[in-house]
Amino acid sequence: MPNTANAKKALRKSLKRRAENRTKRSTLRTSLKKARLAIAGDDAEATEAQFRLAVKKLDQSAAKGLIHKNKAARLKSRLAAAKKKSAAAG
Repeated sequence: MPNTANAKKALRKSLKRRAENRTKRSTLRTSLKKARLAIAGDDAEATEAQFRLAVKKLDQSAAKGLIHKNKAARLKSRLAAAKKKSAAAG
């Protein structure tokens, strides 16, 4: 347990940030999952829309420091490759 006022405030801030980050990370994961499901599906228009949304969320998360910028780039690259492979097959 924190003893000083400064440590108590730091704990409050930490818990608040953790709650926000968990919500944002969950939203990001949901958008990635929806994009992957759209890519696996047949609708090209829905695939493009979900892909754009996922890329946007990844860029925003990387800019805010929620995830590392290289992780965002890696995930975007993998999504794009899967989209391209799906388009070629279907």
